[in-house]
Amino acid sequence: MSGPVVAGVDGSRRSLTAAEWAAREAARRGVALRLVHACPPLPRRVSPVPGVDAWQQVGEQMLGRTVADFRARHAGLEIDGKHTAAEPAEALLTAATSAGLLVVGARGWGGFDGLAVGSVALRVTAMADCPVVTVPETRRTGTGRDDWVGPDSSPGPDDWAAAETAEVQLGFDAHAPAEATVAFAFRAAQERGVPLRVVHAWALPPASPSAWMLTVLEEDRATWEDQESQVVSDALRPWRESCPEVTVVPDVVLLNPAEALVRASERAGLLVIGRRTATRPTELRLGPVAHAVLHHARCPLAVVPHPAG
Repeated sequence: MSGPVVAGVDGSRRSLTAAEWAAREAARRGVALRLVHACPPLPRRVSPVPGVDAWQQVGEQMLGRTVADFRARHAGLEIDGKHTAAEPAEALLTAATSAGLLVVGARGWGGFDGLAVGSVALRVTAMADCPVVTVPETRRTGTGRDDWVGPDSSPGPDDWAAAETAEVQLGFDAHAPAEATVAFAFRAAQERGVPLRVVHAWALPPASPSAWMLTVLEEDRATWEDQESQVVSDALRPWRESCPEVTVVPDVVLLNPAEALVRASERAGLLVIGRRTATRPTELRLGPVAHAVLHHARCPLAVVPHPAG
């Protein structure tokens, strides 16, 4: 958590919006901001040697201008840039090994209209050693209304000011809480001085009728919900005692977890969820809930790796 905040930039407005979010986060943490630009070499058969060199020079110049611009707008923040000829995902994963946080735009230059999350964001979110924040294509001001700022406008220092007054929300499994994920969410809420809403989605017992069938008695549903609420309260008690300055708002909902979290993101300044770390290369992927939330979240999404168990 003490390493620099690393942001991937490729010159697109989407990546600059994410880098702006990263700069504000680095300032809050009191750490450096590192902007990483990856420019994999062109095949020799596509471009002669002078063209290959020019391709790298353009990338270096873009990164230099970006670093200079961010330094001018974020006085007092230590900012450096790193240009590499590696593939973008590999470059970011390498940088993540010494980072406290990795920040990427949901998409860069690639993809197509309607694509929510690009391949680079998807890969680093599933594989990075540190928490990853994915910043959506559009920016919400945090009021809960559809008052988006489109990606075609240049990011500025006040882009995220309103959104950062909105509460932090945590996707929480009270039956198997992940310490790293909960710690990240509490810290984020504490640093922003905002409430932490803890979203616990639950389902009716498998032997019971469907939640949408009229044969489910209201008193039975209420009893099960009370039991879930108690589990949430018990699981959060140590955190409330260790972080009394954070206002915690438990939110127990009878809903599919992915749907509950996507809905929660509509009013959040930041949504925090967990990801189990893998023990084998074939397991390096997001689970179904994290995958769905990544593609549909309406606010910056922090995915925090934690050991399985």
